[in-house]
Amino acid sequence: MTSTSIPSGLWPHFQEYDPRRLDRDQDADLIIQRTLEHGTWEEIRWLVASYGVERIRKFVRLRGGRLLSAATFTYWRKLLGVRRWRRSPFAREARQVWPF
Repeated sequence: MTSTSIPSGLWPHFQEYDPRRLDRDQDADLIIQRTLEHGTWEEIRWLVASYGVERIRKFVRLRGGRLLSAATFTYWRKLLGVRRWRRSPFAREARQVWPF
């Protein structure tokens, strides 16, 4: 993936990475996560054009509950019609450690 592939408005959200070195396929979850979390509608349109709705739905279903903030996950889950998703095991473990 070349640097011009990721919209320049998203670059600040990849601070720990060199956007010129991100690979469209290998780094897809990272790119989808950061765009869903921080992207404008124009950047979301770019994301859909780049990956397709089904690939984004798959990310939300399989990894969104763990990699997106709760509000962002709920928003995209409802918007994309994701009814079943993989729940994070960490929430269950936290309740066992912290009973209050």
